[in-house]
Amino acid sequence: MIRVAIVGFGNIGKAVYEAVKRSEDLALSCVVSSRDVDVDVPVIKNIDDLKDVDVAILCSPSRSVPELASKLLSKGICTADSYDIHTNIAEVRLKLDAVAKENNASAIMSAGWDPGSDSVVRALMTAMIPRGITYTNFGPGMSMGHTVAVKAVSGVKNALSMTIPSGAGVHKRMVYVELEEGADFDEVARAIKEDEYFAHDETHVALVDSVDALKDMGHGVNIFRKGVSGSTDNQRAEFNMSINNPALTGQILASSARAVVKQAPGCYTMIQIPPIDFLYGDTDELIKALV
Repeated sequence: MIRVAIVGFGNIGKAVYEAVKRSEDLALSCVVSSRDVDVDVPVIKNIDDLKDVDVAILCSPSRSVPELASKLLSKGICTADSYDIHTNIAEVRLKLDAVAKENNASAIMSAGWDPGSDSVVRALMTAMIPRGITYTNFGPGMSMGHTVAVKAVSGVKNALSMTIPSGAGVHKRMVYVELEEGADFDEVARAIKEDEYFAHDETHVALVDSVDALKDMGHGVNIFRKGVSGSTDNQRAEFNMSINNPALTGQILASSARAVVKQAPGCYTMIQIPPIDFLYGDTDELIKALV
């Protein structure tokens, strides 16, 4: 059994908990949370007290992941996370790769559905159609990472960030906020639009009475690639998915806990790992069933 700790227990942490509990080869050792949580395993308050686990699944906001992963890898504990700031992934991976190798540990980063499983789909499409253009169209749906980023803005009491596809990989961000008493809406809206999560997209911010009345954890993606295979034009590939956002992220993270212990020391993204490593079962039987 692979001994697992869940670090953070928000929507993603709860989804990981459910996925681990239903896995035949993963054993949940503890949850790390500053809050009191209702689980049937020990709860510890600080990662400094984490020991006797094989993998720590990081379910904290993306901006805290590099520091958390570095601390845990330095202790020789493998990590899996769903870091989702696309523009920084390559840089963060190299930093964590050095820490992991120095401490004989391994890590899988950005293991959600995008980045993550969608990245694998894009990689396969590129192998099928080497020359061409890929469009990734998200939503409409709630973005977990963007919503967490908005909640961190000073003056925001509650928030929801919706991703609305415009086509050809272009998106609008529809942000709904409840404000703390005395907060200035214009200042809050400006801070949101300047945040790294939103600065590159058309973003609209609206003040609402109740964010909870708008929430739906559903999301989805359409990935389309058109191009050339060999010397043949007009090759097309398309992938569609409609999902519950935290549930799928939690499942991928649980599967990544299985895969990470099979890797040599270092830090990896999902496209660097054989797909079979994410699966439970006998290798030959999996090949018979899937190939």
